[in-house]
Parts: sequence; C-alpha cells; structure tokens
Amino acid sequence: MYYTQSVMLNRPLRLMQVLLLQVCILFCGYANAVEGADDANYRLGHGDLVNVQVFQEQDLSLTETISSNGTIDYPLIGELKLSGLTLVEAEALLDKALRGDYLINPQIRVSVEKFRPFFITGAVKSPGSYEYVPGMTAMQAIVIAGGFTERASKRKVFLIRDNDPTYTQKKVKLNEKVNAGDTINVKEALF
Repeated sequence: MYYTQSVMLNRPLRLMQVLLLQVCILFCGYANAVEGADDANYRLGHGDLVNVQVFQEQDLSLTETISSNGTIDYPLIGELKLSGLTLVEAEALLDKALRGDYLINPQIRVSVEKFRPFFITGAVKSPGSYEYVPGMTAMQAIVIAGGFTERASKRKVFLIRDNDPTYTQKKVKLNEKVNAGDTINVKEALF
C-alpha cells in the first residue's frame, strides 16, 4: 500500500517536471524568434549537425556533424573548416570553393539541424549534457537539468564559455545567455 501511494504522489510531480521542461523549451524558441540576432551571431563548432543545401544540386547537398577538428568532409572539395564561422561565413566559404570550377552561380544555404549540447554540473538534480536551445538563459538550462538541489546556492552559478581557451569560470546571473558548448557549474551553499 505504501509503494502504491508513493508512486501515486510522485506521478503529479513528474508530470509537473515534464510540463515545466516543455514550457522552458517553448519559451527558449520564442525568445530566439523575438531576438533574431542569435542566428546571425551563432558560431559553428564541434558537434553541431549542419545542413548544407545547394539549390538544384542534390549531390552537393548534405547533412553532417562537424568533427572534433572543426571540419566536415564535403564532396569535390574535401575537408572544409567550419568551426568558428557564422552561418553566413560558412555559406560564403562554400560559395568561394564551388564557384568557377564546379558551379557558375551556386545558391547555398547552411543551417544547423541540431546544436551541440551544453553541459551542467554541480548542485542540480540531473547534471549532464543537454541539447542546446538558442536564446536560453542559465536559469532555463538549470530547469532543463531538473532544477536546483536543496543544497544549491542560487547566487553561485558559474559559466565556462565553449570558446574560452583558458576555461575560466565566470560568475553569472540567472538571466545570462548560455551558448552551445558552454558549461554551467552550480555550487552548493555553505549552510
């Protein structure tokens, strides 16, 4: 009887967690649509699944994950370094590589099918890696990871930027933007 009651009591809690996660993901998508600048400033990196569409050239269109050395293997050209480029810069690089020798006037579109994950450690209920949602904040990332634990300090949230070669932890506010590949660390409170 106790087990049944325990399961029954946990069911609404799990439903609430799932609903909260869905609201967070929808809000992140809405925030990205409102701001619009995230797509223009997003820098590609290792782990991003990119889609390259070349208009009327099916053999040159592909979907591929950027490798650990920051490249994709592209037909006719070979390895192309996309890591660190914006989507517009990636399109320009492909245009330059294909124009002349292969195509007269290539029309290219590069998009991200799936973003590389962000990571969260420390005093959250489910630390790990999670799919990045453009425009998300540190608080939204914490909610995706199940929320704060009982011992978490809401004032001691640190961030290591993916593009920081020194891996320096920077204290952040909960409304600060998180990027794909970033690592969030929530410290425990002393008391």
